[in-house]
Amino acid sequence: QVQLVESGGGLVQAGGSLRLSCAASGRTFSRYAMGWFRQAPGKEREFVAASNWSGSSTRYADSVKGRFTISRDNAPNTVYLQMNSLKPEDTAVYYCAGGSVYPGARPYDYEYWGQGTQVTVSS
Repeated sequence: QVQLVESGGGLVQAGGSLRLSCAASGRTFSRYAMGWFRQAPGKEREFVAASNWSGSSTRYADSVKGRFTISRDNAPNTVYLQMNSLKPEDTAVYYCAGGSVYPGARPYDYEYWGQGTQVTVSS
């Protein structure tokens, strides 16, 4: 069992940066692939980034490639999403997720979800 708690969201101007964190509880965290998704009002949840169990392999959505970076530290059980050059269209609730599938780009690839953190980018 893994529990996930996101933090680091907030309001930022276009062009700015934010770093999201996802703290995981559970001794099996290092076994799981981790991903970040986002959901804007009225839209479906979409894939943002994924990392394999060790962080040695990553995958990104085309819309964030070159601007966002996923990383993880298996001690102390945290995955990060560094977001640079933010755009208003990046505004959404961001969720971290853990699962057994890599690279998982679909919500159903993941078994565990956090509660989400709001990111708002003003123009």
